[in-house]
Amino acid sequence: MANEQLRTAAESEPQATEKLSPSIHPQVFQHTVNQADMAISITDVRGNILYVNPAFTRVTGYGSDEAIGKNQSILSNQSMPRAFYQSLWKRISHGEPWGGRLVNRRKDGSKYLAELSISPVVNGAGEVLNYLGMHRDITEVQRLEYQVRNQKALIESVVDAAPVVIALLDIDDRVVLDNHAYKMLQADLGMAEPAPMLMTAVRASLELDSGRGRRTSGYLFLDREVRLDPPGGKQPRWFSCSGSRVREDAGTAEAFLAGQGRDYLLLVAKEITSLRAQQEKARVAALRAVMADEDRVSSLRESLAAATFRLEGPLNMMASVVGMLARRKGETDPMSVALADAVTAGQKALDELRSMIPGETREPIGPVNLNELLRDVLDLSTGRLLAAGITVNWKPQAMLPTLKGAPNKLRSLFKALIDNAIEAMNTRGCRERELTVVSKARLGGIEVIIADTGPGIVGTQQLKVFEPFHTTKRGGGHLGTGLPSAQQVAAEHGGFIEIEPATARGCRVRVLLPLDRRP
Repeated sequence: MANEQLRTAAESEPQATEKLSPSIHPQVFQHTVNQADMAISITDVRGNILYVNPAFTRVTGYGSDEAIGKNQSILSNQSMPRAFYQSLWKRISHGEPWGGRLVNRRKDGSKYLAELSISPVVNGAGEVLNYLGMHRDITEVQRLEYQVRNQKALIESVVDAAPVVIALLDIDDRVVLDNHAYKMLQADLGMAEPAPMLMTAVRASLELDSGRGRRTSGYLFLDREVRLDPPGGKQPRWFSCSGSRVREDAGTAEAFLAGQGRDYLLLVAKEITSLRAQQEKARVAALRAVMADEDRVSSLRESLAAATFRLEGPLNMMASVVGMLARRKGETDPMSVALADAVTAGQKALDELRSMIPGETREPIGPVNLNELLRDVLDLSTGRLLAAGITVNWKPQAMLPTLKGAPNKLRSLFKALIDNAIEAMNTRGCRERELTVVSKARLGGIEVIIADTGPGIVGTQQLKVFEPFHTTKRGGGHLGTGLPSAQQVAAEHGGFIEIEPATARGCRVRVLLPLDRRP
């Protein structure tokens, strides 16, 4: 009966058999349909079933003898909206195919989700004669889809609620995904994307520690401490960063066999500012003691060096007089002998004085965070700044590359400049007292600007202040004898200090230091 109805449907479309390849018998198509793994049914224009294949029976539970002659609605669960069926019938009755998902009911009453495709069968005149329906049970597929979706939502909820900063970065350090803590960090720092800056600092620390890092158990890096310095005088922020590789397999046809995909970096940053703040207090207290000792030694060294410098002049003059008297009155002249003895005694005392000058301590060269170093100097100068009523305008670049240098010498350099700026502004008549400290990365180096609103330095003095033991303090200037020592430290690091041309007010000193310290 089923085969006869199927043949009747085929005969009603004469052009169909004419298009068959002569090498393929029509029964081949019938066998193909019968053995297809997808449930197939053919109905008339009213939806009455004319044919079903064995897969239809496996999916629905209805045998061919139970389904043929019945309306396709025997599979309906009656749970879809009426408008849904009206739209379906309107579409296929106009000769257009329809595809979608709906809930069906098996013979035993159990429900399943069907992915259905209905194609109208038309004759040469375009009249709809039959409908070809194909569907498959996708209940398990739907369950897996929802399971993946629910797991994704759960993971996103957990990640978003995590009290640590989480960001997924592509190979160009662009943020692909982030969590709520990351968005809060963006708002706190006032920057679009802090993650690339964190990664810059992490990479710098990895380069410094290359070959000495501990095993990270699958992490690309683990517990790397980095520091961000927000502008506007805000306190620095510390983060412990870890990163791991995330692989995303491509879903394209080309990648099916080739195993193509993209790599991402999962960055997890835990803020440790409060812990580091306690450590910083202890470190700064110890640093204050060290710098105080260093200042005393440096002051003694400078005083003794200045004393020897000033004594050398008179002794040299006396030696010239002794030589002149010896030529005129002979070497046995009592005055010449007395002066010669005095010169000899003076040279001996001068040599003893030189031997008493403390030598400079050789400091090991290491990585330096210049923002941290400048902050140390400002912290050490807090008392003097407050006493003088000076406002500090601290404008660091949030993340600077690491500099190689001698930390204590560099601190002494910047402390000398800041101390001189404080002294310049702490004078009668200086009403507006503002110290500006700016750090920024330059190509291959770091630039630091220290500007004050003091009386400034006149143009004729801007070169002389670099001379040893030259001071302009009595004339109202303020760099004095500290600048030559600072310039020497800058030179030892391959850099320089310059006083920028006179501005509307105050003095502006520029320090440029290369990243790689030159010998």
